[in-house]
Amino acid sequence: MTHSGLIDDLKTFLDASPVNFLAVAELRRRLEAAGFTELRATDPWTIRPGARHYVTANGSALFAFIAGDAPAHAGVRIISAHSDSPCFRVKPECEIICDGGIVKLNTEVYGGPILYTWFDRPLSLAGRAILRSNDVLRPEHRTVVFRRPLLVIPHLAIHFNRSVNEGNPLSRQKDMLPVLGRVDNPSEAKGLIRCLVAAELGVEPGDVLDFDLSLYTVEGASLAGLNEEFITSGRLDDLSMVHAALSALLASEGSGATRVMAIFDNEETGSGTKQGAASPVLEQLLRRLCSALGGSDEDYYRSIAASFMISADNAHGVHPNYVEKYDPTNHPVLGGGPVIKINANCKYMTDADSAAVFAGVCERAGVPVQYFVNHSDVAGGSTLGNILTSQIPLRGVDMGAAVWAMHSARETASVADHVFTVRAFTEFFNC
Repeated sequence: MTHSGLIDDLKTFLDASPVNFLAVAELRRRLEAAGFTELRATDPWTIRPGARHYVTANGSALFAFIAGDAPAHAGVRIISAHSDSPCFRVKPECEIICDGGIVKLNTEVYGGPILYTWFDRPLSLAGRAILRSNDVLRPEHRTVVFRRPLLVIPHLAIHFNRSVNEGNPLSRQKDMLPVLGRVDNPSEAKGLIRCLVAAELGVEPGDVLDFDLSLYTVEGASLAGLNEEFITSGRLDDLSMVHAALSALLASEGSGATRVMAIFDNEETGSGTKQGAASPVLEQLLRRLCSALGGSDEDYYRSIAASFMISADNAHGVHPNYVEKYDPTNHPVLGGGPVIKINANCKYMTDADSAAVFAGVCERAGVPVQYFVNHSDVAGGSTLGNILTSQIPLRGVDMGAAVWAMHSARETASVADHVFTVRAFTEFFNC
């Protein structure tokens, strides 16, 4: 794929993935088009070398692999990322009727978004609906997305708050509720979202048992800059890394090692769910893979010791207006290549050994590499790597591409960095 084709494909992927459930649905579509077949956790697994399979968890996490022909104890190559991004989730019984028949929705903040960036944008809804079925323990799950603007979070006019530009603390319960529309009769508001979901899916409202719906910005991904060197979009953190991992998996020719793409959910809220990195979901997958390829428990332990993981979650690019916020010698720039993330207090899994491995992979791929370390007076976050190593003692590195405005409704990254990252990931899978 050409560089421009890769970036066009990234934009298409971002626009098709407004929330975690839709991101996984798009991954499934692309994997199946590339010859992958689904395995279910409830079924026995028979896997042959060269087989291409994927497994999902909760409809919002996905694990794909190409089985290698090396012995079961030979180790695996893993790239992990996450499907979720900070946003607003719709609460149950969400409709609130206001003066003049205006209907707003009761929402809850998911993760840590930059709240101001969500004001006065065209917004809509996406997620999944849970539908009645013949088995009360296994209702039907359907993804749902409204592609037209349905909502807006209007800001208060400056005339009512003249000091708004001097700092304006926001209440998540009062200031951030989106407006859905206007009704003539207040009774029309009750159950309005359930009726909208039912109409979109072509079912009766009474068959919609529940839903997981989130707000998203409807503006599509686009290029910016003098030479279109930047990409701007919602959810670059972390869907750009998901796209890079998928692109590398599909492009790789591989060696004898099994190649795994692990896309978790709920990283933005601590990963403590059955589909998150703090669960045993990856550990169980790797055990089952080893067993299905003829390995024993001893082979599994040997495999883990021989494996390597890239934990791919985006990094903070140095902001041209706030250079003082960054470490004086380790502040990556947009366009400077993949970023190795290091923290002395083990917020990342990177150590000197794993940093050297990833830097060597980048060198073989002809890709520049950068380093990110927090300014010592500024606390940083953590990501998938150190959470996963509490479950599985893997060697690995935390890395990402440099972005501006992480957790904004619209983030900015470098086109060149995405190309570099895919090249590095492909080289890693081919090792």
